[in-house]
Order: sequence, then structure tokens, then C-alpha cells
Amino acid sequence: MTKTLAKKLIDVCEKRARADLAIRNCRVVDVFNKTTFPATVSIVDGHFASFSDEVEAETEIDAGGRYLIPGFIDAHCHIESSHLSPAAYSDLIVPKGTTTVVADPHEICNVAGLDAMRYMLKASEDIPLTVNLMFPSCVPATDSEHAGAVLLADSIEAMIDNPRVLGLGEMMNYPGIAAALPFVLDKLDVAYSRGKIIDGHAPDVAGRDLDAYSACQIRTDHECATAQELVERVRRGMYVALRQGTACKNVLGLLPGVSQDNMSRVMFCTDDCQPESIIDDGHIQYAVNLAISAGMRAECAIAAATVNPATCYSFKDRGAIAPGLRADCFLSESIGSICADEVFIQGKMVAKGGKILAPAHHVKPEGVSGKVNIGDFSSGKLALRLTSDRARVIGIIPGSVVTENLVMNVRRDAEGCFVRSADQDILKIASVERHRGLGTVGVGLIKGYGMKSGAVATSISHDSHNIICVGTDDGDMETAIRELARTGGGVTIVQNGKVLMTHRLEIAGLMTDDDAMSVYSTLKEMHEIAYEKLGVSRDIDPFMTLSFMALPVIPALKITDSGLFDVESFSFTGINPES
Repeated sequence: MTKTLAKKLIDVCEKRARADLAIRNCRVVDVFNKTTFPATVSIVDGHFASFSDEVEAETEIDAGGRYLIPGFIDAHCHIESSHLSPAAYSDLIVPKGTTTVVADPHEICNVAGLDAMRYMLKASEDIPLTVNLMFPSCVPATDSEHAGAVLLADSIEAMIDNPRVLGLGEMMNYPGIAAALPFVLDKLDVAYSRGKIIDGHAPDVAGRDLDAYSACQIRTDHECATAQELVERVRRGMYVALRQGTACKNVLGLLPGVSQDNMSRVMFCTDDCQPESIIDDGHIQYAVNLAISAGMRAECAIAAATVNPATCYSFKDRGAIAPGLRADCFLSESIGSICADEVFIQGKMVAKGGKILAPAHHVKPEGVSGKVNIGDFSSGKLALRLTSDRARVIGIIPGSVVTENLVMNVRRDAEGCFVRSADQDILKIASVERHRGLGTVGVGLIKGYGMKSGAVATSISHDSHNIICVGTDDGDMETAIRELARTGGGVTIVQNGKVLMTHRLEIAGLMTDDDAMSVYSTLKEMHEIAYEKLGVSRDIDPFMTLSFMALPVIPALKITDSGLFDVESFSFTGINPES
């Protein structure tokens, strides 16, 4: 607030000046009293001024009795998971009623380090959506694979003072907290020294470990799996974000833990959401509608998507419709089933009927393009030599990022190398380091993918985002890996030595500047190719499933560029059980 703005607001309220806009005949959702009331809402210089019908304005809109709702806030997301640049992401979610996000660029920073932070700040600077960033706390996520960067306390120091960097991103290294590791405490100390927030990520953490975790002033968690976990975190002063993403959906499961007494500590987030989920289902309004359909009062659900995250993250200028606050809001016919008709950001209509009115400004992705260097990779590195016919196999569990640690009988050739059997759903899977040309390749076996011929490869593989490839023969796998090196990253499908289709992700191998509908159409076509031509099981998503097969912090067996990793023992293991 400035003195000049205060004077303008006063003059409009006191009828000494005309407002820029008046939205008449609307029902305002009051997130403070958890109710609604009829009003004319006037706006001047992008801020709410008055609820009085007497105020005059340069432009007027008749809401026709519709509800005026504060712009929704996503309390935790990874923009990279949408495959979209910040500008394209803004164009997709703003028409859904989301006007502010708290984004953790953990994925792109694992590829490009501080250059990625600079890109995300610049690319999200001049767009309708307000993008606040958290500085990633865990780059790399583990030391069991090679990432593209290492960000320690000195890296955080370099950027934490940017006003759009709210604090430290999700602290996934909860074992490091429990052990009071110096390098972890050094990261926390940077946030402490600036009075900035620290986000949490603490699945299954309980008891004394949770006490230690929350004692470090870690403010939020989006990894609750049960209602009791929600209650335990709120008891320790934390905010809990109910997550509704593409793969992880927790809203309905956590609602039994939400009560009138703890409602003020609950928020909504998407975490990881792909374009098809947002286009087909929605964004934050989808999570809000789910909660309402399950019995949460609409006004309470809306508060959880607005004033609660605004309070958590100290957004003093938004989160409600009230005089003096920033005029981010939207009109909806109903609050029982919310759908944004017209969306306003700083009092200007930016979307109508589910469409953005003017596409956001795109910037050149400097420092984050061409991030695929596979060094001296060759098909010979895909050979998998076995000492017996018994081998460890990664078992896919449909609908889950958790895998099984299986031991199965397999075939070998005369040289002892794995040979695929057409009557056995066991395929070769490889993780290829792609950041520094180190030439490291981890090779293992996977069951449940269902592919009958060909290969699929992607440069999206959490958290270090090396290339991960699965295939029926080494030739197609090599072709797929080299195709991603040629394009600078993305997702590709190969069969009989021919590239059938590639979804190019030119920004760090994770995102593209293409619009959301183009990405949606491309991925939809590629899904059908994978199912119909390659025979991938329809029980799984052929691309998202692969992206989690190299995540060595989620049980039970995963593949990294350094080898096969047993998450339960947190150590590398041989392909043969006896090794």
C-alpha cells in the first residue's frame, strides 16, 4: 500500500471519485466470516475499494446474481510437471480461477541449478499468474544418482533475498533433519536468517522424528496420507496442503481429519499436475469441488484455497475480497460446483468462458536449453550380464509410484546376457546420465510395463532427470536415447529402428513453450501409439510410470544411472540375488 493508492481508495469509497470497475449484483464470498453477502464490488488501481451500491465506475459489469470468489492460491506445485513454460502454464490455469501459485522449481534446478532459478524468475515475471518461488532444498535429492547441479547453503544465499523467493522449498531430507546433519542445518539457517518460510515433505514421519522436524520451524506438509497424520501435523503448528494432482490424490482421504477447529491450517495444492489432468478435471477448483462434494461447507473450502495459504505465506495483499486488497477474483454461477466464468487479475478481466483473453508473454529459455549430454554412450552399455538365471526385477504396481522388489527366472544367451522372452513380461530398463556426459548407465529389469516391441524413453525421471528408457531390444533403446540427445530432451517412441513420435521438451528436457492444447494433443496421440502399436499395458501411464522408476527415495527397487538401488536397505544391489 502507498499513500497515493490509499488516497484513491478513500476517494472512491467516499464517492469523491469514480472507480475503474464496479461488479454489480454479485454475491461476495466472505472467507473471514465463512458466508456470502450481496454487494456491488468496486475496484480502483487493481484493488478492491467498496461494497457500496452507491459508488460509480467507469466500467460496470452486471454479475446477474453470480458469486464473486477470491482468486485461488495453489499452496505447492512444480510447474515443470505440466511440461509447460511458466507463460503457457499461466494461460492454462488462470482461466480455471487460480491466480497465485507457490512453485518449487526442484525439477528444473536438478538439471540446471542456479541458471534454472534465474530462468523461472524471469519467465514468470510478466505474466497474469503470480508465481512465487521456493528455493529447492534438496538438489540433488540423493547421492545415489548424478544430477545436473549441487545447490548448498551458499547457492541459497545467492538468491534467497529476491522478494519473489519466499523461502526454502520442501525439505525432503527428513533423515538429515533427524540426524542434524550440518549441511542440512546450514540450509535451514539461511531461511532463519532472513525470516523466510520453510516448506515440508515428510511422508510417514511421526513421533519424536516429527517433533524434531517441526521444531526446525518447517511450516507446511503436503505428504499426509491419513487423517491422523494431518491432525498430528496441525497439532505441531504446521499447515497441511490437501493434494490433488495427476498421480497423487489425497483430498478425499484427508477430509476426515479436517474439522471446524483446525480448518484454518488447511490448504489445497496440486504438487504435480499434467496438462490433461488440468484440461479434463481442472486445477485448484477441482480439489475445492471435491471437498465440497464430500461434505465440506463451500465457504470453508474456498477459504482453504484463498485466505489460508495467504496467511501461511504472508501474502498481505490477497486471499480475500475486502477493501484495500488486490483485486484477484472470479465469477461463478455456483459455489456448490465452482466454475470460473470471468477471471479478474488486479481488477482487469484476463479470462472468460475458460479461455485466456491475451496469451502471456514468453521469454527465451536462456541457460536451460540443450541440457542433454550422453557422452560416450553406445548400445554396448545396455548389455545386461547375469551370473545366473535368477534376477532381481522392478515390479510395477499400477497406480502407484511404489514398486516391488521381485526375484524371477529369466533367459540368458551364450555369453550370459539377458534375453527377452516374448511370453514373459520382463523388459530391460536403463537410466542414462545426461547432464555432464559422464557416460554412466544403469541397467536393470522391469515387469508390468507390457510392451511387446519397441522402446520408450524420456528425459523426465524424478528427481535427477536422467534419461530413462525401457525396450524390447537394445537397438530400439539406443535409437530412442539418441533421439532425446538430438532434440534436447522430451519423450520419444521407437519401433523397428524408427522414431514413431517425439514430444520435444526444449526447456531443460522438462518443459516446452508450446501451448497446453498442443501438448495435450501430442501426449494423447503418443499414449495411443504406446498402447496400440507397442502393446504397453493400459493399466499404466506409459510415460509417467517411467518417470518414477528412477526415484531412489520411494520403495522398493529403482534404477539409477549408477545402478540398481534397493530403497529399503538404501544401498545399491546386484542384478542377481546372490550378488
